[in-house]
Amino acid sequence: QELNREVLTNEISTGLYADLNENKILTQFDAPTPEALLHRYNLSQVQGIFYRASQVELTAHRNDPGEYKLLFRYLKLFQLMTYIEGDAEHGFTLTIDGPTSLFKPSTRYGLALAKMLPALLHVTKWSMHSTLQTKDPFSGVLKTGKFSLDSDCGLVSHYPPGKPYDSMLEAAFAERWNATKTEWKLEREVDLIPIPGSVMIPDFRLVHPDGRVFLLEIVGYWRPEYLQKKFAQVHKSDCENLILAISERLNLEKAGVKVNEVPAKIIWFKDKLSPKSVLEVLE
Repeated sequence: QELNREVLTNEISTGLYADLNENKILTQFDAPTPEALLHRYNLSQVQGIFYRASQVELTAHRNDPGEYKLLFRYLKLFQLMTYIEGDAEHGFTLTIDGPTSLFKPSTRYGLALAKMLPALLHVTKWSMHSTLQTKDPFSGVLKTGKFSLDSDCGLVSHYPPGKPYDSMLEAAFAERWNATKTEWKLEREVDLIPIPGSVMIPDFRLVHPDGRVFLLEIVGYWRPEYLQKKFAQVHKSDCENLILAISERLNLEKAGVKVNEVPAKIIWFKDKLSPKSVLEVLE
């Protein structure tokens, strides 16, 4: 673009590095409310404690399974190792640390543990005990401390809550199901299936008035790593009432998945999952 005027030397020197962060000019600021600023400050104060954490033991009492799913998603995002014990009826105990903690206590993952805290605040009922590693500033001796927190702490998360559905495929299926005349009730992510070292959270639970219950998992994501993990979970779950709805577009062979060995009822679909095909399996 031509300016149609002479460009001065000082304008060149000023604009030459205008793309650097320190030279950017603030043109708009969305000021937080005093309440939001106070909540963020209080949360940051507690997060700072976790910088010295080497391990966290978290007890998540009986909650909405959808809340667990959001927490597990953040644990994976921050690359934290989690050893899980328990069940959905009584709650779960999660021991959380990082990979190098297998060899010795380490605060290397303290920042990741601190980032995990806002996600935990979306879980309704929980309690947590953390082990802190601090070095005495005078003697240099490493000291171990403890810090505890629970769901009555009053802290407020700035992380967004989990989405109602993980994909448009699930949302569209739920919408079509609600328009279908059937006695089967569709419930969203209300069951957890404990498997060694983790849990599996099926997308839906189908409940009939006569007491029959089935769990439905929609497999529409294509990455081989995801498919390998998903079907490994199915094998470990030992769940007799699990239904898998699998997209015909997936290359299961490339992912090393042998469908004939999958211990679950299978429904195949193309672009969308039809409630009719699910009902045929249920009946």
